[in-house]
Amino acid sequence: MEFSRRDYLRGIIDADGSIGYTGQGLPFVSLTTASAAVGAYLCRYAKVVTGAARQIGRSARDGVYNVVYTKEAAVQLAEHLYYPGCLSLARKRTAATSLASWERPATMRVRPPGRRWKPWEDRVLLALDDDTASAAELGRSKASCSVRLWRLKTGQVPRPEDVPPGT
Repeated sequence: MEFSRRDYLRGIIDADGSIGYTGQGLPFVSLTTASAAVGAYLCRYAKVVTGAARQIGRSARDGVYNVVYTKEAAVQLAEHLYYPGCLSLARKRTAATSLASWERPATMRVRPPGRRWKPWEDRVLLALDDDTASAAELGRSKASCSVRLWRLKTGQVPRPEDVPPGT
């Protein structure tokens, strides 16, 4: 029998994941895992299925990875993993099926995908050392520049001179 990526990931979600609705009524599919390989595998697979990109990182509190998909990405992922007749836990299959009826409310705007910071932008930000001027120069929001500048100054993210060339 051929290895099925979809069935493998459904088994992982059945065992260590959650499917349902948040307190705000938004659909979600999540996985908590101590394995970097499993977390990264889910991220790569789900990006192909849903188009939603995720980067994993260990939580500070317990050192595990928490990968979460919400809204349309959760609906698509649940529908893909929990297809009719698949072998799965009944409660997870029921939860996955219930997500299919969710529709984005007309008043809920679609958030554009995030824009990654480039080393040259970090250099401009550090050189100007002013979130308002940086925002105008880089075409980013003042809040985004302010947070990034703080992260650079406090060592939360690597400074551009610490980033390997070509990244």
